Amino acid sequence: MKKILLIGLKDLTIIFRDRVALLLMLLAPFLLTLGMGLATGRFSGGASGISDIPVIIVNQDKAQLGNALVDVFNSPALADLVKPTASDDPSAARRLIDEDQAAALVIIPSGFTDSVLPTSQGNIAPKTDAVKIEIYTNPTRPTSAGIIQTIVEEFLSSVEKVNVSTEVINTQLAIHNLPQMTAPPVGINDTDNFTTIKYVNSGNAEVPFDILAYLAPGMALMFLMYTVSYGGRSLLQERSQGTLPRLLISPTSNAQVLGGKILGVFLTGCAQMGILIAASSLLFQLKWGDPLGVVALVLAAAFAASGWGMLLTAAVRTQGQVSSLGSALMLIFGVLGGSFINVNDMPLFVQPVSKITPNAWALDGFAILAQGGALPEIATPLTALFVMGVVLFGVAAVLFNRKGILSGNQ
Repeated sequence: MKKILLIGLKDLTIIFRDRVALLLMLLAPFLLTLGMGLATGRFSGGASGISDIPVIIVNQDKAQLGNALVDVFNSPALADLVKPTASDDPSAARRLIDEDQAAALVIIPSGFTDSVLPTSQGNIAPKTDAVKIEIYTNPTRPTSAGIIQTIVEEFLSSVEKVNVSTEVINTQLAIHNLPQMTAPPVGINDTDNFTTIKYVNSGNAEVPFDILAYLAPGMALMFLMYTVSYGGRSLLQERSQGTLPRLLISPTSNAQVLGGKILGVFLTGCAQMGILIAASSLLFQLKWGDPLGVVALVLAAAFAASGWGMLLTAAVRTQGQVSSLGSALMLIFGVLGGSFINVNDMPLFVQPVSKITPNAWALDGFAILAQGGALPEIATPLTALFVMGVVLFGVAAVLFNRKGILSGNQ
């Protein structure tokens, strides 16, 4: 065990003496996180960096549901998040969006209420007759526009729940030959239910939303893939330089050499994640969540990512191939895993594929912790990452043995 630890610490020291590696391991994800934080307004003040989102509302409905949605945007619950402006001219409002004067335009068309609420006979209008709300978004403000869309979708979801409840109640009333309801239950205008950016932990304490809590882990995990591929490359480098054969003829078994190399890659990944977490916590006052959960998630993510790094090393022949494929894997896993685009916003056929990446599972865990979750609540991501690492290391060990990399054979 001592030899494995010494080999691992030696590799960790060598990597942290490499200035180029340090730039890509630490400085690059740190600067990308900083840039994305500035782009989203995280450093302009406030806990979330998102406030006073300008939105234009054109209410052509002038009826119960149209007025209720307007009340939602003007409610005290969203006072700090959105800054609504009323308009009667959709064309003029669209021009304001095109001129970057607002993040989104919400058009509530005439007849919207009548197409959704029960008629005087207690029936719901056919879906083909439904009048849809239009959301015209500003492509230069995707985050703010997405929040506006979420508010509208939450409102419509609540309306749909009311409709379903009304239909169920009317069915029961009809069975008993009682008068049916002609209006939804009281409460549709309860705007306190529409607090879109709000998370509550297991102790029912509200946790403020911080967009940096999603950007920082995404960048750190993406560059973690570069780190582990760089660490795996050292095995092929020592083989070509002749230091690996000298190590193998010493009183050190092949298993100890491989174990030490794996430990070095794992420790490097943990160190990278730990430094980035500590830096963002000190410089940006970023709250990562439950410390025990964060430590467990970092260890699991580094373990799974190291498995990919060793599998890549075992599958190729040269250092150049590891470098090229490692960079490609970093970008592909970054995109698939949600470092740039939320996995839920991807096409349905892509979402299952994202689960092969440690990025997706680890980001799920960090999201849970950022929302006030604790260690027990990230059991699924932790288990998935551990299983992923075990499988990948097993396959890598078989490939190492077949190719004779640790025996000095070509």
